[in-house]
Amino acid sequence: MLRTHSCGELNEKHAGAHVTLCGWVHRRRDHGNLVFMDLRDKQGLTQLVFWGKELLKEISALKPEYVISVKGKVKPRPKGTENPKISTGLIEVAVCEYKVLGPSKTCPFEIAEDIDATEELRFAYRYLDLRRPGVAQKLILRHKAIKAMRDFLEVQEFIEVETPLLTKSTPEGARDYLVASRLNPGKFYALPQSPQLFKQILMISGLEKYFQIARCLRDEDLRADRQPEFTQLDIEMSFIDEEDIFSLTERLLQYVFDKVLNIPLETPFPRLSYSAAQDKYRTDKPDLRTAKEGFKFAWINDFPLFKYNRQESRWESEHHPFTAPTDEKLSKDLSRVCARAYDLVLNGVEIGSGSIRIHQRKLQEEIFKILKISKKEAHKRFGFLLRALDYGAPPHGGIALGLDRFIALLGGEASIREVIAFPKTQRGTCLLTGAPSDVSAEQLKELGLSIKKQRQKLKPKKEGRR
Repeated sequence: MLRTHSCGELNEKHAGAHVTLCGWVHRRRDHGNLVFMDLRDKQGLTQLVFWGKELLKEISALKPEYVISVKGKVKPRPKGTENPKISTGLIEVAVCEYKVLGPSKTCPFEIAEDIDATEELRFAYRYLDLRRPGVAQKLILRHKAIKAMRDFLEVQEFIEVETPLLTKSTPEGARDYLVASRLNPGKFYALPQSPQLFKQILMISGLEKYFQIARCLRDEDLRADRQPEFTQLDIEMSFIDEEDIFSLTERLLQYVFDKVLNIPLETPFPRLSYSAAQDKYRTDKPDLRTAKEGFKFAWINDFPLFKYNRQESRWESEHHPFTAPTDEKLSKDLSRVCARAYDLVLNGVEIGSGSIRIHQRKLQEEIFKILKISKKEAHKRFGFLLRALDYGAPPHGGIALGLDRFIALLGGEASIREVIAFPKTQRGTCLLTGAPSDVSAEQLKELGLSIKKQRQKLKPKKEGRR
């Protein structure tokens, strides 16, 4: 190890000890024959003291964000110079030896809590932005919340299963991201919008309780609460109904709030039908908080199963075509058919959605027919699911919680970009790496692809004076 201690663990009990620390120069303060530096690592800050003509001359080039290691002796700070606001505020390290591990240019913005820097600049230098303690804490909060979820679900006998990232394009709703197959010219994989069909097949396989911290991708227009790639806690269970999903989710969130925020969460959550929420609040995402409540959950259920697309003169799924109706004998008036679907709302933001699934092939084919998906098209897109439903499919259902939105709410952030390590802009670009980017002609040739150049519109000629 290059260090004996972190920059956040030394205190008065270590006085007299010889230590080696590593970290980033946070600040330096020159006082003539003494130089003070704050050394920073993930755990915190330690004040360093340099003195002596030769040593002070050597460290003259040290600037903020240089990575250094130091050796020295821990001693109490002089009376009146203590800093009780930090854990190491009663001691300092008198440095006798140092080494530069990595020099640094002058940073484009200060590594501090409150800075005057645009989001574009911060994300272009995200590795510097993440050095700011408040920003890094959001990722630590995310880690703790996900760990708590995993711990809870393991006790409940759930199995974490990874589903494929390269899968079949089954477009329904948002656009798929497509990936060309080099070994199968002219054919494409799709990146998953969700693990929906795979988790249903896992229930047919007899696994009974599945979860996954799932990476999902959708090629859609972006907002503050959307990214082209996002993360969700994906859950599916067999031999259950809505009440089982509600109970499990509420107990899961109780556990997370207790372990991560040390906040008690009152259950059961309020429940509202879709129609009641629209009548009372004019939205299906009502914010039910009172003046005394930073969190308020609510379940919204009894959604319509279908919505009518007037432009295309056809019915569409309100959620997705694998959602079970409340009554398997579908009403002739499709606008009155309700879904066994539910959304979870937190502070007026939808953070989760799920349903009881269709587990009978006949009913699934009937839904496809209503949606004007022909038998041929249904077989082409969903044939693997339909075949699986022929082999003893259990009743099953689940829910997916949007972790980016959830963590943003826990951390008091308006944008999910603040709780994602390397977010993209509203145009889907990564300012850090420059993605998406051009690829070489050789790469395109291997895939049997070519780029079609768009014709530039000719500007009309300006007419002369008449």
